[in-house]
Amino acid sequence: MSRIEKALEKAAQLRKKENGTDSKLDQVVRSATGPDQQGEEGGPAKISHEGRPVQTLQIDHPMIFTFSDPRSPIAEEFRKLKSTLVNLARQGDLRKTVMITSSLSGEGKSVTAINLAITLAQEYDHTVLLVDADLRKPSIHKYFHLTPKVGLADCLCDGLDLSEAIIRTNIGKLSFIPAGREVENPAELLGAQRMKALVQEMRNRYPDRFVIIDTPPVLPVAETRSLSTYIDGVIFVIREGMVSPQHINDALGAIHRKKVLGVVYNHIRNESLSGRYHYYYHGY
Repeated sequence: MSRIEKALEKAAQLRKKENGTDSKLDQVVRSATGPDQQGEEGGPAKISHEGRPVQTLQIDHPMIFTFSDPRSPIAEEFRKLKSTLVNLARQGDLRKTVMITSSLSGEGKSVTAINLAITLAQEYDHTVLLVDADLRKPSIHKYFHLTPKVGLADCLCDGLDLSEAIIRTNIGKLSFIPAGREVENPAELLGAQRMKALVQEMRNRYPDRFVIIDTPPVLPVAETRSLSTYIDGVIFVIREGMVSPQHINDALGAIHRKKVLGVVYNHIRNESLSGRYHYYYHGY
């Protein structure tokens, strides 16, 4: 029995015995979970329905509009994107593992992945697993202000169980797997049979789950091409004015064309929107 389960059992016993004194219950949970399982300011951690602590995310980046400004025109574009994915899944055209990538670095793929995952997680019927598979330049944990101890790389290198790397969050039904420790051979790791098995596990563990995977850009590295072979669908992010048509053609040619669900055309200047929003994500 885990420390958390013991804490919950002791708390239940105290509740029956003393009619639920909050201070004593807090002491039991705090002493049994230890500092790593405590919430903010030393208080007891929130516990998910699966008996694991829930991490309260602190998101203050201005481009995560689905969290900071859900009524904005940009957030609305992500709701359109979400609706398209959900419809594809309902029609049986998508098995819910979706890779987010781009031709080159700096086109907004990670921000797109985060916004899409948050929007999907706010839908009542779906759980969402956001995976940072950019082992060369991981960034999602920075947007979330997290310092994770383990992640995807640890599962691949050490055989760590996937459940040990999952961080459950306070945003709807959103969970997150960070990239994990720095590795020297990301191309070999992401192209290996172990990664394929992990994707299969992510896909099958919960039938209602969407898995959103942020990957490296296609052109500079090799691993994204390998990863795309066992992902159900690919969303391609293009930043206006940054890449040439040749870059786009080369990148699309490197992955299976039939798996490309569509394109998010990013950083479009549109003066018809509110003056506060100079750029927005255009639905694919």
